[in-house]
Amino acid sequence: MRNPAQTILLAMALVSSPAVVSAQVSATPGMTYADVVAIADGTPLVVRAKVKDQVAVEPERSHGLAPGHVRLYVEAQTTALIAGRAPLGESLRYLVDVPLTAKGKAPKLKKQEFVLFARPVAGRPGQLQLVRPDAQYAYTPEFEAQLRPVLASLLSPDAPPRVTGVRDVLSVSGTLVGESETQLFLDTENDGPVSVTIVRRPNQAPRWGVSWTEIVDQAARPPQTGTLEWYRLACSLPPRLPAEANLSRDSEARALAAQDYAYVMQQLGPCTRSQR
Repeated sequence: MRNPAQTILLAMALVSSPAVVSAQVSATPGMTYADVVAIADGTPLVVRAKVKDQVAVEPERSHGLAPGHVRLYVEAQTTALIAGRAPLGESLRYLVDVPLTAKGKAPKLKKQEFVLFARPVAGRPGQLQLVRPDAQYAYTPEFEAQLRPVLASLLSPDAPPRVTGVRDVLSVSGTLVGESETQLFLDTENDGPVSVTIVRRPNQAPRWGVSWTEIVDQAARPPQTGTLEWYRLACSLPPRLPAEANLSRDSEARALAAQDYAYVMQQLGPCTRSQR
């Protein structure tokens, strides 16, 4: 570890650099499935690290620091690279904003392990930029067990695309009373095809499913709650059908389209988040 003067000078340099941002530390993750996906999705590096030392940055140099917090310059030892391809050394350095203790002191993080959601800093080996203010979490085996399946889903070649909205919706009545079919075509970040089909038959519960290919399949099934497919829909779709997306012409068909959309949202359930 550097001597205190060297460390403070380096911490000040990091604070003034736009390449390094601060983060809050969470004592216990307490994260829902949606929380984990939201922080992991698109994050270049997920690192498990043990804190070796910390230095408090002077308040006048901690621009944007929230009241009741202190900014720390942290040096840590890499325990494991959980996800990511960027090369990592044994030593890591980053900044983090943490709440002060009840006594108004900086908490002691030394020897504690954390999971960092970060990106490498170009031209600065060993330095990390946390991806958002709450991107450092206390490590527990339970948290890692929750995280790894999410990362595997996100990195899968056939991972579902990010849904950005509802493009078109069309409802068509069948020949029998109570028979209809509604198709929802969704916009995605990479223009990947996603469609939702809701089929109603007389004296039967509505049946619906999602197709992640060009083929609109009536045999498609709903996504299972707590999967990436579920997250892409439940956490991205608007709560109500946008009027401009409803292509049905007569009022009855338009009402059916809105009803079927509401049914899908009810079946998906809420996108429960404990963090933002």
